[in-house]
Amino acid sequence: MNTVPRYDPLTFGETALKLRSLRHEVLSSNLVNADTPNYKARDIDFQSVLASRLAGQADSTSLSLERTHAAHISVPRQAQGPNKMFRMAVQPSIDGNTVDPDIERGHFVKNAFFTESALSFLGSTLRTRLSAITGQPS
Repeated sequence: MNTVPRYDPLTFGETALKLRSLRHEVLSSNLVNADTPNYKARDIDFQSVLASRLAGQADSTSLSLERTHAAHISVPRQAQGPNKMFRMAVQPSIDGNTVDPDIERGHFVKNAFFTESALSFLGSTLRTRLSAITGQPS
């Protein structure tokens, strides 16, 4: 039987929002460099990175702080984001640039929509918890 793991809505919302923001930066960088010779379009695998972060697995680029005393708290520290993958060129250009502005804009708009959804989900979760704490309907 395949069961779906349950996550705290705040943890899920925060993680998803951070990754959506990171993906937005990556896609923006692709659009900005659409005319840069030899620039290779990049992206992240949002679903797999989200699943690994929610499972508590660190990215291959993450570092953890060294504990020099038993009373120190062990806290992972993010050095960089997840590994960025290169996007395959649909129609390669002569200058080696693999950015297709139309495809990148599509990904950018879709990611913006999902970012807004993540913000809405997180806001709803916070309002629900505040309502439960104060006993006042939101």
